[in-house]
Amino acid sequence: MTVRVQTEDFDAGFEISRLHKNRKDIGAVVSFIGLVRDLNDGDAVSQLTLEHYPGMTEKSLTSIINQAMARWSIKDALIIHRVGTLQPSDQIVLVAVSGAHRGEAFAACEFMMDYLKTEAPFWKKEVTPQGEHWVEAKSADDAARERWIK
Repeated sequence: MTVRVQTEDFDAGFEISRLHKNRKDIGAVVSFIGLVRDLNDGDAVSQLTLEHYPGMTEKSLTSIINQAMARWSIKDALIIHRVGTLQPSDQIVLVAVSGAHRGEAFAACEFMMDYLKTEAPFWKKEVTPQGEHWVEAKSADDAARERWIK
């Protein structure tokens, strides 16, 4: 299990290959890469700044992976989330899961991303032609998370 919060970009291919390197018990690797969009809610976005609460953020992300590992039979998982100032098309987040079978890996990866969007302490500030503003939480993200609650 790996959790990193960093300002530097990441090499998704390298990170994903590490999840299954030298493992013969892995039959599937599922990943999600989030990128900065140049448009959000109809506004042109020229820059995105992500802030976090150091220490607390890593604990939250570790908890999300632990919950996924408790729910599904997965072999390993990874979350890398960037902070700092980013531009449209920059990578923001990588969530990846390895497992024996694709079904559990897909479910765990989707669960981790849904929980990350609602549970991890990140704050986003966008720069648009109208100025800077903090991005509000979306009800669609809450709804996505709710479907996992049993």
